[in-house]
Amino acid sequence: MSLPDFLPWAAVSVGIFAGAIVSGLVGFAFSAVAGSILLHLLAPVEAVPLMMACSTVTQVISLVALRGTVKWNGNLLLIASGMIGVFPALYLLRHVETETFRLGFGIFLALYAGFMLFRPAVAKRGVEPGYVRQFAVGFGGGLIGGLTAMPGALPTMWCDLRGLSKERQRAIVQPYITTLQVFALAVMASRGGLSRDLALQLVLYLPALAAGAWLGIAIFRKINHLLFRRLVLALLLVSGLVLIA
Repeated sequence: MSLPDFLPWAAVSVGIFAGAIVSGLVGFAFSAVAGSILLHLLAPVEAVPLMMACSTVTQVISLVALRGTVKWNGNLLLIASGMIGVFPALYLLRHVETETFRLGFGIFLALYAGFMLFRPAVAKRGVEPGYVRQFAVGFGGGLIGGLTAMPGALPTMWCDLRGLSKERQRAIVQPYITTLQVFALAVMASRGGLSRDLALQLVLYLPALAAGAWLGIAIFRKINHLLFRRLVLALLLVSGLVLIA
């Protein structure tokens, strides 16, 4: 790799490393962090699929590392309804102006996260939600994810309102985001939206991905629930501001 080729690779690797740390730490927000760098270095048509693929890799790494706490069976309704929610999102993307929706959801997300940062968690622990509520949250997350590329925002807010521990939150949100991202990549691939060079790019950036995800997971295991909650809300706030900008 020549010096002119090395410099762009190193710059993109820094963005991917930063995004992987955050994703490994809180379970989402890879694109919100990495995108702030990648979208300045690469064309959107190249940056967006790369961020989706890299985010999926970090999710898989986290699932493997935290496999002892992840419960797939209890999340099947949430995941299935999320996949259903992707289809109307794809229709809306082709037939409706979605910028207003993204702006509105960004404002809502930023206001929610900003308010909750200064308000202690008061939700009752141990209360299991009904099927209708699970379906609504899963479907809403899939719909919002299809329109904003942030499928984990709504389930994350839902977990915060329920006052769940950091381990329980990751056990719910991690499989949900991973499945929906793999599903979205499969849909893009079926429509010819993925470059043939994407696999090669993943190999080139795998060291940054693996190192960042490992570091993020190591920090996750060390911090307490209160600090984890504040980090999650801060990143939801950033994600909302990204949608508004």
